[in-house]
Amino acid sequence: MMTGIDVLKRQGFGLLRGKRVGLLSHQAALTADGSTSAQLLRRALGKRLVALYGPEHGFFGQAGAGDRVATRRHPDWHIPVHSLYGRHRTPEPRMLKGVDVVVCDLQDLGVRCYTYLATLHEMLKVCAANSVEVVVADRPIPLPQTVDGPLTVPSFTSFVAPCALPMVYGMTPAESARWLCATSGLNLRLTTVPMTGWNRSEAAWDGQRPSFMPPSPGIRTWESAMSYAATVFCEALPGIDCGRGTNMAFRVLGAPWLRAENFCALPVIRHLKGVTLHPCNYVAAVGPYAGREINAVRLTVTDHTRFRPIETSAVLLRALADTYGQTRVWRHKGVRKEWFDKLYGTDRMRQWLLDGKPLSPLFHAWKQEGREFRQARKSALLYD
Repeated sequence: MMTGIDVLKRQGFGLLRGKRVGLLSHQAALTADGSTSAQLLRRALGKRLVALYGPEHGFFGQAGAGDRVATRRHPDWHIPVHSLYGRHRTPEPRMLKGVDVVVCDLQDLGVRCYTYLATLHEMLKVCAANSVEVVVADRPIPLPQTVDGPLTVPSFTSFVAPCALPMVYGMTPAESARWLCATSGLNLRLTTVPMTGWNRSEAAWDGQRPSFMPPSPGIRTWESAMSYAATVFCEALPGIDCGRGTNMAFRVLGAPWLRAENFCALPVIRHLKGVTLHPCNYVAAVGPYAGREINAVRLTVTDHTRFRPIETSAVLLRALADTYGQTRVWRHKGVRKEWFDKLYGTDRMRQWLLDGKPLSPLFHAWKQEGREFRQARKSALLYD
């Protein structure tokens, strides 16, 4: 498998010939030889690489979730590294001064609340408004066949829910760019550089592609990337720990009151599709349980084609509340109900869970929305 940036290299960077280039990327965008996209373009273009742009976590990938990142100059190349997750989340026209084309190369997850989709959308809009060409070099995502969860309700539009698409939308960065341009009606010269040797059946990080570099401090492994959407609710519900600050971030759910053996044996847990849960113990690194060894369950995605992470998150939350009480889940000190609703792009899921309604009608509604979305996105897809 060859990522888009390596395909661009194999083509001799013809799309960039004679142009001044800006790059929206980060250190997770590795090439086949282990360099970053930025290093590759610097070697190929020299001083025609004139500006860099970094998403959440920063161009150098070191900032924590939600941390503001300052604009700076590159320590070696002395070109601006514009932060798009600090004072500005939308590129200002001055940031594009002297740029003919912006190359976008981000290792995304295909999950709406992972903010790289919002950053890509903002970059596309500003480039369209300022007649700057865009080239999107493609990369794999962990759940390429999965469409799951609610569509964003317009009143809940935010940087973690920027568009009316399901929470897990099954599009690579290049496919997302094509979809965003079409649905937003952007008058933009957009070129996508697809991967070669990759299709939607390939969800595992198989060692034949570039090395995996964490796209954020919380996504340290491809396995974390696969389970992220199923456990991200912990950001709003601090009574449940998801392993942040450990090598198991977003792959585990733990609490001092959890009895993992019994929880994993619950029929509703054993019948989850495409994922299995097993007991484990670990020491919490951050949050209210920091420094304590806690009982936990570990998620393993066994079949990415059947795994429904948002349905799984709803089943987990319902089972936790039914088994250990609503208070431990929803009324723990520091609960952020508004943030939960922002993550899911609607308040309907939270209300549904609190009201104790059967989950199947909610899942049916998501499936119907998902079928309509799949039909609408067909023209944006690049792979079988």
